[in-house]
Amino acid sequence: MAKGDTLGEFELLILAALMMLGDNAYGMTIHEQTEKLAEGLRTVSLGAVYTTLDRLEQKGYVKSWFANPTPERGGRSKRFFEITGTGELAVKNSMKLAGNVLAGLQEIGGLT
Repeated sequence: MAKGDTLGEFELLILAALMMLGDNAYGMTIHEQTEKLAEGLRTVSLGAVYTTLDRLEQKGYVKSWFANPTPERGGRSKRFFEITGTGELAVKNSMKLAGNVLAGLQEIGGLT
């Protein structure tokens, strides 16, 4: 894992939400899932979700596309998101790092 490849806490939450949502991952559902994951720990604004999704797409961890416009959305398109293989690897590496930290703290009697 090269420097700069690690995920921030919020990036990890967003990618985990994408993995959980599968084919139903668009702005509002990602926001709702991220709120559930962060419940009681932090607040989640819709703007922060979109900003993070854009950053993750620039990093190559996420890809997005627009669906066909629908009448119930006033002719607007939904923007769907999907985690890439590179994004899944970043989640796996972040979870391994967190596991190593937890194991190290448990060795010294912390976080029992």
